Formats: sequence, structure tokens, C-alpha cells
Amino acid sequence: MRRKLKELRTSDIFSHMPTINYLPRWSVLLLDLLICYVAFWLSVLVGSGIFEYGRLSSTWPLWKQSFTVIGVQLLTFWLFHTYSGILRFSTFIDTVKVLLANISAGLLLIAFNYMMEWTLGYHLVLNTLVAIYVPIAFIMLFVLRVGVKTIGEYLSQQGQRSPKVLIYGTQVAGIAIAKMLRSAGNVPYHPKGFIADPGKSSDFELVGMPVKVLNEKLFDWMEKKNIRHIIISPMKMREINPAKDLQIFIDHNIHILTTPYFTQYDDTDQIDAQRIGRIDSIQIEDLLERPEINIDLDNVSQILRNKVVLVSGAAGSIGSELVRQIQQFRPQVTILLEMAESPLHDLTLDLRAQFPEALFIPIIADVRNRNRMEEIFSQLRPDVVYHAAAYKHVPLMEDYPNEAVMANVKGTKNMADMAVKYGVQRFVMISTDKAVNPTNIMGASKRIAEIYVQSLYKKLVKQNPDCTKFITTRFGNVLGSNGSVIPYFKKQIAAGGPVTVTHPDIIRYFMTIPEACSLVMEASTLGNGGEIFIFDMGRPVKIVDLAKNMIRLAGFVPNKDIDIVFSGLRPGEKLYEELLNQKETTMPTSNAKIMIAKVREFDFDEVSKKVDELIATTTTTTTTFTTVRRMKQLVPEFISNNSIYEELDQKN
Repeated sequence: MRRKLKELRTSDIFSHMPTINYLPRWSVLLLDLLICYVAFWLSVLVGSGIFEYGRLSSTWPLWKQSFTVIGVQLLTFWLFHTYSGILRFSTFIDTVKVLLANISAGLLLIAFNYMMEWTLGYHLVLNTLVAIYVPIAFIMLFVLRVGVKTIGEYLSQQGQRSPKVLIYGTQVAGIAIAKMLRSAGNVPYHPKGFIADPGKSSDFELVGMPVKVLNEKLFDWMEKKNIRHIIISPMKMREINPAKDLQIFIDHNIHILTTPYFTQYDDTDQIDAQRIGRIDSIQIEDLLERPEINIDLDNVSQILRNKVVLVSGAAGSIGSELVRQIQQFRPQVTILLEMAESPLHDLTLDLRAQFPEALFIPIIADVRNRNRMEEIFSQLRPDVVYHAAAYKHVPLMEDYPNEAVMANVKGTKNMADMAVKYGVQRFVMISTDKAVNPTNIMGASKRIAEIYVQSLYKKLVKQNPDCTKFITTRFGNVLGSNGSVIPYFKKQIAAGGPVTVTHPDIIRYFMTIPEACSLVMEASTLGNGGEIFIFDMGRPVKIVDLAKNMIRLAGFVPNKDIDIVFSGLRPGEKLYEELLNQKETTMPTSNAKIMIAKVREFDFDEVSKKVDELIATTTTTTTTFTTVRRMKQLVPEFISNNSIYEELDQKN
């Protein structure tokens, strides 16, 4: 026996108490009836000093009266479903149900009394006793629910040892988050108060918690209370400018969290613990100030509806988003051209699940294979082509310039030539800001591809005004694309650092993938052929500041918890990217976010000859220097940076 008691004391039986979410309904009902039974005898005790029980001599014995009361109470509990809720999640509505059940039981007992007195001449239960019983029973049932709810919240907080958190926002959504955090089981955070915007009053409480104004005093108070987290609702995110209004929290190393959107909370809602479990850190993408992009849907629809649309590089970051956005315009069929088997397979499954009524044709093929491209174009006859297939990683292409030429130059030439031969209406090429004053192989190869399609159109349109319209779009880095800096930083932070930045002064333009693809589609409608469209990329971002903010958003302190190290510029890398050559100017379009670059024009016959020579060089030369030299002849502004090919510039 002694050993059993010792095992009970040392066991972790009580550590599981916070995970007990609810009791069965029948047990709640039995517990309520037991409380009512106790309430009856308390009523007898209280009433003994008010009336004489001698008057009860003509009525039933007290033990029979108690079971009569419990029977009537059982009936009203069933009528009002007082046992259907979860005790620890009791709300105002649950309290009202209990009150109505008690009052109804009292009224029924009094009604029975009058019937019994009229027919038999005595009462079931003395009316005075009923009047005392009803409030006592209600108070005890109410105390049970409040007590269970309070104890449940306390045990949950103690068991989870949840970090303390403030809710940013004092409106309905913020209050809803606080209520759900306090009520839900397995809560990830413990709410300690609210944050109001500057200028708002703080001399009040909400749901029993203080309201603090957003100012420097707030952070001193948070430091004293050891609060290092805030939660901001999606509704509040729409009211503020996250890039500006949340920076003060980041600067104070406060971990910013957000929740999925949920509908307005009220006391009738059931608590959704799974939604609370999805509270997560705010993403760096939310803090990069991006203006809303609006495109002319009607114009895009005119060129895509009921058309055969081909997207090359369909499983890539840009290609896959293009495919998804294209579906809203209901093309006849979308051809998914991709050389990577597994990504194409995954994309096809996702698309068919997401767009069950759309028709997709996945094709494994390499744009460098001219015969294969001719086979595809001749059989499927696309009306619109979005050419996103390309090699894009700057350091890798510095090591493999021949591959860059084959993919980015020859691949584009093959696609463009087939588009002309098989009557494609519009050909949209995805280019890059690295094509402007290129300092690396990748940028130069994309600039050569630009030159080829633009000069091709200029020649064709003189012969046939209804020829294929070739349109080029340039933009900078896209957030979250394969191999981009943000996913790379996230992996480094998750591994505990260090976070590597190439140079303390390096800056980049950023745009989200959906933004870029939306602008690509609208640019394809604005172009009459031969244009190079550039996008308003907003303000450039200093990469080291980006790294610091990402570290802070993950809940760490830069260069304390996670180090930032500078690895030096990679081969071909610039400190900053440009969207226009210095000699180029821009013209506005109907969309303020899209401009037309005025670029130097080239003679197609001369360009075609040099491009053919360049492509031939990649298959015959034994040294990459010959390939790069020909690239520099095609693009005189191509000046290598931090690269072994700098010596070619010196010789020139």
C-alpha cells in the first residue's frame, strides 16, 4: 500500500490534467443533478427558520419531495440542453440556459402544487421551499461552470508554461484572439493585455486585461513583465502599414505573431483550438512594403479566353504561378512545358485538383532541343506563349557559360523561331534586371535573348503587320522563388546561423511572385510588339537589413543569438541591380506600374548571324573564354565583375 502511494506521488498523472478537454455529456448531466440534490437540502436547511414544517404533515416526506424536484429538474435540463456544452468553455449563453432551466423547474413545481391542491388537497413541494431552491440551485450550477472554466485555464497555462503575449488591437478581432487563447485547450501563448494605437486611452481593461498604448513606455513595461511576443490579427494587418508600423517591434526584438483569418467571435462560438494552434510568426514578405497591384482583367481575358496557352518552365517559381493565374481567364488548354520530371508531375497533380474543369497538357521537353520544339508547336499550335524557361543562378552560370548560352539564348531562339513558323499570336519572354549593364554570364545571356526576339519582331513587322507580337518583361528578384535569398536565410536561421550576406552594402529590388506574374500578363496585353516592359519594383532593400529583420522575426537578436557574416561578392554579382541601361529612357503605359524601355535597336540579320556563331561556339570550343568573348561582342556593355572573365574586358 505504501509503495502504491509512493508511485502515485511520483507519477506524472497530474501533468496530463491540462489536456483533459471535456467530460461526456451524461457525466455533466449527472453532476448537475447531484448539485441540484444538494441545493434542495440546503433549501430545506435555509427554509427551516422561515416556515414551520408541521405544515408539511399533509404533504409528501422530504425525501420524496427531493426526488420530485430532481425529476422535474431533469426534464428542464433536457428541454434546454444545459449539458450539451463543454464546462471549461462555458459562455453567457450556457449560463442563460441553466437559469431558464431552473426557473422553468420552479414554475412547473408550483403549477403541480396547485393541481395537486385542487385535486388531492395537498402540495407536492411547499411553494416557499421552491422559491428558496431555485436561486440556490442556479448559484451552485453557475459557480460550478465558472470554477471549472477558471481551473481549466489555470491548469492549461501552468501545464503548457506558455510564453506571455500582448494582443495588438483592441477591436473585435483582437478581443476574439484573447478570448480564444484564454479558453482553448493546449494554448500556445498566454495573453497578458492589449496594445492600443498611439493617442488612444489606456485607462481601461478589456476582458480583465490591461490596455497599453504603443509608445516607448510600453517596451519598458514589457521588459519588466518578461513579455517578448505580440499577436496581430489579419484585420489589424489591413488597417496598418506593416512595413512601417511594425518596425518598432522588430527594433525592440519583439517576436511578432499573426493568426489565420477567422470570422467575428461571439459568445455562441465553439472554441476552435486547431485555429489557435496555427498562430505563427509573421513573414518577412508581409513587412516588405508592396503597393497593391491592379490589372485590367478584361484586356487579359481577351487574349487568353478559349486560347491554347503554352508556358515554358511551367514548374518553376514564375511559370507555375503564371499557369495558376492564367486559369481565371479560362483558356481552352494550357500546355505545361518543363524538362524537370518530378516538379512537373507534382504541379500537374496540384493543378488538376485545384482546377478540375481546366485542361492541362504536361510535356517533358527541353527548349534547347529544336526538333522537339517543332514537334510540339506543329501538333498543338499554341496561340500565346509565356517563355519562362531559363537558367537564372548567377554564380553557377559564371562556371558554365556554355550552358547559359544553350538554355537562355538557344532555348529562346528555338521557341521564338517556332512561334513565328506556327503562327503564335503573342510571345512573352520573361527577362531580368540583370540584363541591364550585365556584369555576369546569366545577365548577358538574357540580354542577348532580348536582342534576338526584339530584332526578330522589327524585321517581321515590316513584312507582315499581323506577325507574332514579341514582348519582353524585365523585373528583379521575386520573393520566395526557388533559390532566392529569403528561403536561404530561413534555412540558415532555422539551423541556428550564421546568416551569410555577401556584402554590407548590397541592395536588391523585390517583388512577390503573384505581383510579377500579374504584371507579366497585363504587359502581354499592352504590347504591340517589340517592347521591353519594366516593372515598378518599389524601393530597393538592403540585404543586411533584410537579414536582421528576418532574425528578429524568428525571435532572435542579430549578432547575439544568430551571427551575420559577410562572405564577399560572388562571381558576377553587383552591389545593386538596374532596370534600365544609362542610355535608355522609359515611356509610361496605362498601368502606372508598367513602363516601356526605350532601348537600342539591332539589325536582325546581323544579330541572327552572331547568335548562330555564339551557339556553335558552345559546342565546338574547348575553352569558355571564346564563348564569353563572343557574348561581349554582342553586348558591348557586358563588363564582368569579380570574375575570371574580367581579363577579356582589359584586352578590349
